Amino acid sequence: MKFDVLTLFPEMFEPLKYSIIERAVEKNLININLINIRDFSKDKHKHVDDTPYGGGAGMLIRPDVVYDAYNSVKTEKSKVIYLSPKGKVLNQTIARNLAKEEHLILLCGHYEGIDQRVLDEIVDEEISIGDYVLTGGELPAMVLIDTVSRYVKGVLSEDSTKEESFAEQHENLLEYPAYTRPLEFRGKTVPQILSSGNHQEIEKWRKEQSLIMTYKNRPELLNEEQKAEVEKLLQNNS
Repeated sequence: MKFDVLTLFPEMFEPLKYSIIERAVEKNLININLINIRDFSKDKHKHVDDTPYGGGAGMLIRPDVVYDAYNSVKTEKSKVIYLSPKGKVLNQTIARNLAKEEHLILLCGHYEGIDQRVLDEIVDEEISIGDYVLTGGELPAMVLIDTVSRYVKGVLSEDSTKEESFAEQHENLLEYPAYTRPLEFRGKTVPQILSSGNHQEIEKWRKEQSLIMTYKNRPELLNEEQKAEVEKLLQNNS
């Protein structure tokens, strides 16, 4: 999987040089290439923005510099993602689907955005990481690289992605609570079922806990039947 990131601030991507992403890069499972849009400026002062037609606050990134930056890395297999608060909200299904691509070009906006003409010309999909506005697309691009990379074969073990929140195998529920040593911490002990050795009952407990966790934190993810099941569980445990 290759990521080409078109950005005005390549230095912001330093966090991707650590942990799981670092190891994936070292193993050549993913490749992250940072392209400075400013390098394609035709201005001796390296300006890349201008005032918007029709007036308004802020500056817009020019279409020509963005197109030239895109043109320097595009291939027949490229899929272009524009990180924008106007896009569809990123979720695990989108991440899994994007992980099947060979080449993603991530376009990071800044200032008041990018001229619409170049977006219409090159962008395949707009993606947001939430219903709020950031100063630029760099942080969303890092989030997308991280979550997509986890589904690239070899980056993580298959079991790691099966057991987490929003996994397809768990009906897109939140992940159940997890415990490790010590057995007792500040007067609280690990649930006895987890050390019982009864894997069928452990799996049942984890499914129930996932339902309860989702009910408390993200109830909109549950259907009416699931909500009724949780309410019955809570009543039985009270």
